[in-house]
Amino acid sequence: QVHLVESGGGLVQPGGSLRLSCAASGFNFVYYAIGWFRQAPGKEREGVSFISSTGGRTFHTDSVKGRFTISRDNGNNTSYLQMNSLKPEDTAVYYCAAGLDDFLDTRPGAYEYWGQGIQVTVSS
Repeated sequence: QVHLVESGGGLVQPGGSLRLSCAASGFNFVYYAIGWFRQAPGKEREGVSFISSTGGRTFHTDSVKGRFTISRDNGNNTSYLQMNSLKPEDTAVYYCAAGLDDFLDTRPGAYEYWGQGIQVTVSS
């Protein structure tokens, strides 16, 4: 069965860094774009960072540009989200998702496979 499993979350101080990993199995990872989303309490799920199937194209929402970097290793069926200069407003549950649309769509509905989510808390 399809699995997307996030890891690497936790508690970090403002200004710190964290790297999230998303390990995929059960589908042909190399055909899928990967999106990282986040959802804070009381807020809608927000698209954060996206990468095309080959890794040749990426997109980051304005609030994380210059701080977050998305990457993927198709040989290991894994995507990474490197998060630097973290701010309290980055606190959320982070989800990775996979979709066959290679247009770097920022809408959750464009992604068919989802991980379980992982908590990232940025706090002193």
